Amino acid sequence: MSISPALRALLGIALLTVMDAVIKAQMQEHPFILALFMRFAMGGVCALLVLAIARPPAPTRASVIGNSVRVPVVVLTAGSFFYSISVLPLAEALTLAFLAPVFVALLGGVLLKEKMDARIWQALGFGVAGMLVMVWPRLQGQVSGAGLGVAAALFSAVTYAFNLILLRRIALKEHPAVIVAFQNCGPALLLAVPAALVFVPLSGADLLIYLAAGALGVAGHLTLTSAFARAEASRLAPLEYTALIWASLLGYAFFDEVPLITTYAGAVLIVAGAIAISRR
Repeated sequence: MSISPALRALLGIALLTVMDAVIKAQMQEHPFILALFMRFAMGGVCALLVLAIARPPAPTRASVIGNSVRVPVVVLTAGSFFYSISVLPLAEALTLAFLAPVFVALLGGVLLKEKMDARIWQALGFGVAGMLVMVWPRLQGQVSGAGLGVAAALFSAVTYAFNLILLRRIALKEHPAVIVAFQNCGPALLLAVPAALVFVPLSGADLLIYLAAGALGVAGHLTLTSAFARAEASRLAPLEYTALIWASLLGYAFFDEVPLITTYAGAVLIVAGAIAISRR
């Protein structure tokens, strides 16, 4: 039975949100850099397995260069995002990540000389307003912890947007399994030395949990990729916001997180801005 693109996208988003929750839990037990490395290392194992099964054509020289350039950007994006969920409720960090489409449009105008019309500025206004509504209560009197978490989440949204700009150049010409393999193995290699400096012994259960996180990440990215290959991005993009539902449920169930009402109010404004960008 064929699965519709919308269901594929919903499944991919759910898998990735569960992975975020798994890594958040592990960061409470292990050093941040070690948890980040293990997520990519185990993701790399799973990605290489998929690569061996799929057997896509060997990447071209241009593909190797393009994917390699993305590696440090992926590290910065994941590192800042995972830091943000370590100090902020999962739902709030994910809501701030919803600003990425706005930054994609802005970077597209600056770097790719794409036309910047009124919708982009409208979306930017909605996004900034939503961000301020959402984070203001937590920033008051909590600058050290929550402030750094908010800054990390915003930085992650910007670098994620830049990552998507780079991905545009290779996504249409390269097999998804190759892209996902570079996206996991490259960061693992880059983080190996820093992780070794803070290494602590890991139990068999820890290794299985990290392997599960890696599998969730690879499965989520491949499922999303297959969804976007079968339907227009404009049709599927709004489904990304279902991550807020999963994040709220997982945060409440496993971390006793109860998002403030301002989180959802800000999310409405941020999503409105992102939808304004996607309208044709």
